[in-house]
Amino acid sequence: MKKTLKQRLAILSDAAKYDASCASSGTSKRDSLKGGLGSTEGSGICHAYAPDGRCISLLKILMTNFCIYDCAYCINRSSSNVERARFTPEEVVWLTLEFYRRNYIEGLFLSSGIIRNSDYTMEQMVRITRDLRVKHGFNGYIHLKTIPEASTKLIEEAGLFADRLSINIELPTDAGFEKFAPQKHPKNIRRSMGELKNAIDDASELTLQTRRKKHFVPAGQSTQMIIGADTASDATILGTSAGLYDRYRLRRVYYSAFSPIPDSSKSLPLIKPPLMREHRLYQADWLYRFYGFEIGEITAGRVDGMLDLQLDPKLSWALENRARFPVDVNKAEREMLLRVPGFGTKTVDAILVARAHKRLGLDDLGRLRVSLKKVKPFVTAASWSPARLIDRVDLRGMFAPPPQQMELL
Repeated sequence: MKKTLKQRLAILSDAAKYDASCASSGTSKRDSLKGGLGSTEGSGICHAYAPDGRCISLLKILMTNFCIYDCAYCINRSSSNVERARFTPEEVVWLTLEFYRRNYIEGLFLSSGIIRNSDYTMEQMVRITRDLRVKHGFNGYIHLKTIPEASTKLIEEAGLFADRLSINIELPTDAGFEKFAPQKHPKNIRRSMGELKNAIDDASELTLQTRRKKHFVPAGQSTQMIIGADTASDATILGTSAGLYDRYRLRRVYYSAFSPIPDSSKSLPLIKPPLMREHRLYQADWLYRFYGFEIGEITAGRVDGMLDLQLDPKLSWALENRARFPVDVNKAEREMLLRVPGFGTKTVDAILVARAHKRLGLDDLGRLRVSLKKVKPFVTAASWSPARLIDRVDLRGMFAPPPQQMELL
């Protein structure tokens, strides 16, 4: 029996939740069944940030969850018994426009399983974005997940219509590909990422005729990495991410915590990372990109190369490097202030401006909405010195979350 459009929308919006490139995760599960508004688990509409910093709502769907590949970590793999559905390009265009007219969304996040072959699927997705832009004058934000190993020509055409393109690296190591996704080829994926990077660079140059930059993927490219499907350590994952940032100038690496598939017949490792691991990786990634940390510094605290799940990476690093503290908030360089637990980039910039006019004390830091409990052991300020606080053997215990009773059943 043919499924209705509403039924297919339910299936394909739910299936899209495994694409982490515009979704927030790592938070608690909440819904409005017992009152209130909103949900952290809903599918169909997600939130993302536009290049100008606005938070926007996107229709988040798959074109289809049929797939010719049999990747062990994927719920939509060919051997999975999930319910299947498929939209035509015209239906995706119609849904996007109707959701937009009703003020539900401001853009589209589109991904897809692979049908027939990579180029056929990519052609369908390009057709959707082209029709939205050219036929219907749709100016909303479009994030398109490209298909692995699709032709360069198709990916470049997609870049003319999409704001952001994602080419998923999928797994942090080539060994992981060989074991869990042998039909995919990491070298080809990296080649596609490199070609897209070159195309973006070329488009950023002023043209000779118009003296303007070419409109091509203005929000850049990103990628997604599944964590926990293989045995790669956090140090390996972050090292792979650093290489991707440096080589392809990605806007973002998105981490997606692997969840074992109930009907899986594949032999997957018994690693079931909580969403907290995903959250810590995002925090560590942020330290590398915006705080001047090297990957080796962030992951040096433990011999197994894993991040501390109880403490955020900056605080964990500070506790391991107490000899570099306390930091004088009235004299320290920006680079060192950024390493103080509790100080964000905006806070540090505000400190640098404010201390030009007066000596700052803890009360001034409090007015900057700094967590004084976290900051006090690591700084000196006017009328404040941590004395022996930084040397306390139980300092970690001051920040670690209290133990919780485990459930028996």
